[in-house]
Amino acid sequence: MSELFDAVDALIASASPLPAPAERERLRKAHGLTQEQVANALKVRRATVVSWENGKTDPRPPQREAYARLLAQLAELYPAATAESASDATPVPPPTASVPRVPGAPEATFEPAPVASRALASSNYRKTPVRSAPPAAPPAIRRPALKKTAPRSSSAALTDPRFAHGPLGVLDGDGSLYCVGGLVLDCLATTIPALVDWTLTEAHLGAPRLHPFGKDADPLIVLTGAAAELLGLPERLEDRRGLRLPEDHKVVKQITKANWKLTRRDFGPWARIYRPATGGHRQCVQFAVLPWGALDARSWGHTDQLDPAGIADVLGTYAMRVITPRGSTAVSGLETMTALRPPTRAVRNEDTGSWVSGPLPGSLTYPVDPAPVEAPDEHPAVAALYPRTHQRTPGEVLDEEAYEWTRDPQLLTDAECTRSFAVGIDVNTAFLAAANRLVVGLGAPVHVTRPVFDKKTPGSWLVDLSGIELDPRLPSPFTPHGTRPEGPAWYATPTVAYAAELIDTYQLPVTLRPLEAWVRTESGAYLDPWYKHLAEAYKQTMADLGVVTGMTEAEFLTAMETHKQTDPRMAAVLSAIKSTVKGGIGKLRERPQGTGYKFGERWPALERPTWRPDIRAAVISAARVNMHRKLLKTALATQQAPAPTGHVMLGEDALLPIAILSDCAVYLSDGPSPLDVLPHTADGKPAPGTFRLGVSPGMVKHEGTQELLWAVQMLDEGHNPARHVKGTDAAIDGE
Repeated sequence: MSELFDAVDALIASASPLPAPAERERLRKAHGLTQEQVANALKVRRATVVSWENGKTDPRPPQREAYARLLAQLAELYPAATAESASDATPVPPPTASVPRVPGAPEATFEPAPVASRALASSNYRKTPVRSAPPAAPPAIRRPALKKTAPRSSSAALTDPRFAHGPLGVLDGDGSLYCVGGLVLDCLATTIPALVDWTLTEAHLGAPRLHPFGKDADPLIVLTGAAAELLGLPERLEDRRGLRLPEDHKVVKQITKANWKLTRRDFGPWARIYRPATGGHRQCVQFAVLPWGALDARSWGHTDQLDPAGIADVLGTYAMRVITPRGSTAVSGLETMTALRPPTRAVRNEDTGSWVSGPLPGSLTYPVDPAPVEAPDEHPAVAALYPRTHQRTPGEVLDEEAYEWTRDPQLLTDAECTRSFAVGIDVNTAFLAAANRLVVGLGAPVHVTRPVFDKKTPGSWLVDLSGIELDPRLPSPFTPHGTRPEGPAWYATPTVAYAAELIDTYQLPVTLRPLEAWVRTESGAYLDPWYKHLAEAYKQTMADLGVVTGMTEAEFLTAMETHKQTDPRMAAVLSAIKSTVKGGIGKLRERPQGTGYKFGERWPALERPTWRPDIRAAVISAARVNMHRKLLKTALATQQAPAPTGHVMLGEDALLPIAILSDCAVYLSDGPSPLDVLPHTADGKPAPGTFRLGVSPGMVKHEGTQELLWAVQMLDEGHNPARHVKGTDAAIDGE
């Protein structure tokens, strides 16, 4: 019977009414008590009392009942001056965090998730005082944050009971785990193995798969400097080259002793700790160690300098809109491709009737070696053909890279020299736009000689495009440096297709006769889901920053002037999304890393299906010819003369760029705004086929404006104005 009474007492104590946080502080100060004195009386830390008084957390039994009694007695001695500061007589309900509605979906809220209690090993968990017969209290406690905020984006993870607390948490040194939506959990673990165990059994972190045949995202624990110190990790890594903990470090030994494993990259700024899956159940936790530089400032800005709740907000928003971070944004970009297009699916074996793994149509299902012309110099296929010192010619290597071109200052016209400004325009996520509906190869290359060009066949083509002559004030669309080809060279399909388009449109006296090709007979729009997923993430984040579709051009330019100051956290998410696009494409041709690599040897990246330099080349090729097509359309729309036939020479009055860097073009203008540059029809709409101002991928924004003399001086000194028109170095600025 006494056990029942104890249970009833515990139940009442768990919901003992408490005054508002501000009132708690007022009562303590009214009696002349310090936070340290209250903490000592209740056998908790001073930081815990601070959290109670600022509303960051609420006390748990058995401290809750004692704290409520203390405050009640103080309230009798020092009654509040107004009724508003009095304690609410009803018990405080469990906190909830609202989730934005998705159109057509039921309203979602954070509901308390069931948490199994278990014995806590004293060596791995912080000790907390308990009564002789306390009620069972879960190690993970749902608590209100200092300022509760709704998640930036609705996600299935928020309604999936397995991932009730979101995709990730940021652990601070006091054991507080900050999750999405302002949720804070108590974590008592003091070792990495205990933290892994707690995360998998108690924390309810993770995210559902992005594709029915994919895998759920593993939970991510982000460690602040204080948390890393609590868990026994050093302040900085001594191995500055490898950025890894040594194998004899105590934390690595703890992991091994607890029968957990580290992946091949060991314990560095980004680490994965796992046990082999059993019965289809994954056991893996990811870690990001902030003091070791896990969040690159070029991608994440100053996110690592925010408070834990702010870091959770930024990373959580990125996780719900893109993917749970799995390393650098480049790694996350590549992982997003795989998550949206898994390599395999479950298929039934007709002979045995059992389910086995089979390839998923439309995906990259197995590693393939590239054609030698598509491979970098270090690749074994290239090293076997040429000595290390050999510089491959355009007829020996596929060189599809982004533009870096400047016009010869001698080709500036008299009219251009009378203008006042150099105005830069920049294509929004140009590589992402180029990936839209792009057909790429899915399998291994096949070598053919004297092929007939087919724009629907992805591959690499050896063809002479030097006969296509363009206005010298325009860059060539066929080379990244913008100079005219001098003979046969290797090009990706989008480049050759654009050459065919120019020949047909302007009736050029040139015939395409490829000498040989490496083609891929199996093809598909592999990157389409990736494009749609990231384009939506980009536009949703821009909307959070006050830039939405449907704006007029003037409204768009005004919103873009201050969008990054609107919400610095969302600006960091935007930066990470843009880095995910560029980094993901770059990762398709990852070069060897590490001091132990020897030229000509294979490296680990070659063994994954997504190591595909041919796909990277196709995307960059498509982005470059998209840029050139709009440059040419803009020039034609601004000249008085009719479109040329038999040649591509433009009038003196045509608007032509003076510099290009990747997706940024600089024009000379009479006014400082893109509206003074870009051509429009008589009814005020953008001229067909030209650059259009707007927020969507492939549209353009204002990059920056400088004075004419500045631009001319840059050209004279051999610098690229497109790199500096923003006022900073575009490469350093992450654009």
